[in-house]
Amino acid sequence: MDTDSTIREIFNKTKTFACVGASMNPARPSYYVSEYLISHGYCVIPINPGSAGKEWQGETVYASLADIPKSIKIDALDIFRRSDAVPEIVKQAHEHLMPNLKYIWTQLDVISDEALELATGYGFKMVQNRCPKIEIPRLIS
Repeated sequence: MDTDSTIREIFNKTKTFACVGASMNPARPSYYVSEYLISHGYCVIPINPGSAGKEWQGETVYASLADIPKSIKIDALDIFRRSDAVPEIVKQAHEHLMPNLKYIWTQLDVISDEALELATGYGFKMVQNRCPKIEIPRLIS
């Protein structure tokens, strides 16, 4: 798989990301990377059980992928969790029938062969160990 091609495809075909592990703390990478995505025209739906029900950047924070209303069409997941948590997140995305979901993205140092195998088996394309805040200027801008 050509990772750069997949990354370009993600940025060109995605309108809405779900940020799994979103933080309300501006010092956290999930906060400022999500803000960066928003500044580039993407919608970001925050997922964090500890902040569920609050509002962040005009969007409701949801406790889990299952809590996102079906009316919100998620194209890609941007996962800010430890590597060992990623396979379960991929399973949840598949189980909750997110029909628009095509891409799974994990942040720097987040790598899971199990999650990659699951994602591929479910028909998702997956990019691991990359950051949109680095990849957009490198490949798009």
